[in-house]
Amino acid sequence: MVGLGNAAKKIQQLSDLAEKLYARMNEVREKVDETQERVDDTHQRVGRLEHKVDEQRALIEAIADEHDIDVEQVAATAAIEEAEGDSESETTSGESTDDTTNSE
Repeated sequence: MVGLGNAAKKIQQLSDLAEKLYARMNEVREKVDETQERVDDTHQRVGRLEHKVDEQRALIEAIADEHDIDVEQVAATAAIEEAEGDSESETTSGESTDDTTNSE
């Protein structure tokens, strides 16, 4: 009879473990479903934003054409100025440290 008691105990432990795993699997499934819904919502939102950006770009280009402004040239100039500004700010931050030590 001792063997049957141990077997029943092990079967009960396995049953308890299976129930816990099943509950955990359902929790994970719910989280995956929620994440998928968020991804879908975000995808739709990004699509709407991209559409708005495209509309705004078309409007800006139309206005620029009316005023004889080369949009590509303006964008290129802005990119160059931004890159130069980034490199100057890195240089300036390094120089300001040196200036404070030399002023004493």
